[in-house]
Amino acid sequence: VQLVESGGGSVQAGGSLRLSCAASGYSYSSYCMGWFRQVPGKQREGVAAIDDDGSTTYASDVKGRVTISKDNAKNTLYLQMNNLTPEDTAMYYCAAVRASCSVVAGKRGFVAQWWVYWGQGTQVTVS
Repeated sequence: VQLVESGGGSVQAGGSLRLSCAASGYSYSSYCMGWFRQVPGKQREGVAAIDDDGSTTYASDVKGRVTISKDNAKNTLYLQMNNLTPEDTAMYYCAAVRASCSVVAGKRGFVAQWWVYWGQGTQVTVS
């Protein structure tokens, strides 16, 4: 499984970005796909996840500003981020795990250690 992110960059507060993650080496079936972010010195935190049935999960601090989606025909995962703030500045990672999102991004938590496949990350800087 290979995941390759793109779309990061620098944007002013209030702006928008759309991140993409090209996936290869597997099908979306039975996989939870997600986005995480990390700033230096802090743990990697879950941002959003999408199940193979299209159901979504969002971290509370991004809900309403972020939309996760996927295009199965293109094997691509997206993260649309609007109304960005400097607190959104981080390295953003695409991730996947062969499990239901209800298990790896549900009430038990949205924990990076439970996820198996990772991209190399794309930097988002908001000023």
